[in-house]
This record gives sequence, structure tokens and C-alpha cells, in this order.
Amino acid sequence: MKKSKNAETVCAIILTLIMTFMEMTVLPALLFCDIHFKDVEPIYFALMLNFILAFIICGIFRKTVLKDWIFGLRKEGIISGLKRYGLLALVATVAVAISFCIGLYPLDNSPTVWRVLIEGILYYVGVGIMEELYLRGLMQNILENAFGDRKNATLYAILITSVLFGAGHIFGAIGQPLFTIVCKALWATGLGVYLGAVYVKTRNLWVPIILHTIIDFCGIPVCFATNKGYPDIAVLVSLISFVLLGIYGIVILLHVRRQ
Repeated sequence: MKKSKNAETVCAIILTLIMTFMEMTVLPALLFCDIHFKDVEPIYFALMLNFILAFIICGIFRKTVLKDWIFGLRKEGIISGLKRYGLLALVATVAVAISFCIGLYPLDNSPTVWRVLIEGILYYVGVGIMEELYLRGLMQNILENAFGDRKNATLYAILITSVLFGAGHIFGAIGQPLFTIVCKALWATGLGVYLGAVYVKTRNLWVPIILHTIIDFCGIPVCFATNKGYPDIAVLVSLISFVLLGIYGIVILLHVRRQ
């Protein structure tokens, strides 16, 4: 039984590395996908194709070597989880979206519906599913299992996963001012703590997937501006809002421990 469990963990680690590599590099889709359509940036088609390929690979693993791995992809508890833990995420999303609108004003771009749909909605849905699958569904569970019965095992697993999540956002901010890069890593870490805590509390992966996607929708105003940088006000509001969500995540964890 222990040998079987170890083999399952190794397979979970391999799948985590594969999905992480695919998201970070946009490979293999980047090698052959070069779709030009309307005003949509071609890279977004490669990104979404890579998501689909990653989901197929994940599905194959789940049907074969990870049959007993508990991701938490179930219907029960989705609505109750969103109602209980999603309000602050919604408030933060609205606040950050408004800060982008203010910082990017005047919104000097008139995108097609296709650009808003693909770059501002479908892409973020893919990101939410992709990152929650390998970060919470795989990595966080791997670490929690590795710490076993040690005190604060769940907290350590969430913190490590969140720090790696924050570090991963540095690559997407390359070319931005150093202050923006640091803030983005910090607020992504805070978001990771929040989403990880919600996952622990609900044990339903769809809840953090939906919340992650909703939070990412705060970037939709960028579609309506030619300036692709992060306005100072958006950086500050994002940092404050998402770090506060991280603190809320710690509160959730403390509540779990007292139960």
C-alpha cells in the first residue's frame, strides 16, 4: 500500500512539473500555433491551446495513474463555498478593476468583442482552471501529504505553494518597473494563501477555480487601453486588496484549526 502511495505521489509530481512547464513556456503550442484573428494577439491562441493540451494530459493521468488522487472536483459545496468565502474576493476584484480604469484613463482603445472575449474572459478562465489544478489540486496536496501529521502541515503546504505562485508571477512582469514586479509577487502570494485556505476549508477545487477566475477578470480594462503597463494606482490597490485577502486566508486557516 505504501509503495503504491509513493508511486502515486511521484506521478502527481511529474504531472505538476509538466503543467507548470507548459504554462510558463507556452510549449508545445507556441511551436506550431500562429493564429491571426481580428485584433486578438496571436500568443493568446497558443496559450489557450496549451491549456487544452494540459487538461487532456491531466485527464489521462487521472484516468490511469492518479485514479485515487483527490483533486476535489465535485459539484457538492460549490455554491455554499462561494457564498461563504467569495464576497471579499468580489469586493477586491471590483476595487482593482476600478483602479485599472482610473489609472488607464482615458481608455484609448476600441477592441472588438472577440478581443474582450478571448483575451479578457476565455484566457482568464483557462488560467484559473490550469493554475488551480496544478497548484492546489496537485502541489498543495503533495506538500501536505509530505508533511504528514506534523503540526501546521497544512499551513506550511499553503505557504510554500503560495510563495512559488508569487515567484511564478515575476516572469510575467519582466519589463515592468522593479516596484511593480515586487508588488506583483507579493500580491500573488497573498492570493495564493487565500485560495489555498479556501480549498482546505471546502475541499472542493471548483471553489478556488471560480474565485481565481473572477479575481483575474479585474484585468479586463486593459483590453480597452493601448498602454499595457500597470498604472501606479492599480499596483497599490492590487497590493493592498490581495494582501488583505491573504490575511483573510490566514483567518480561515486559524478557524479550521480550532474546529
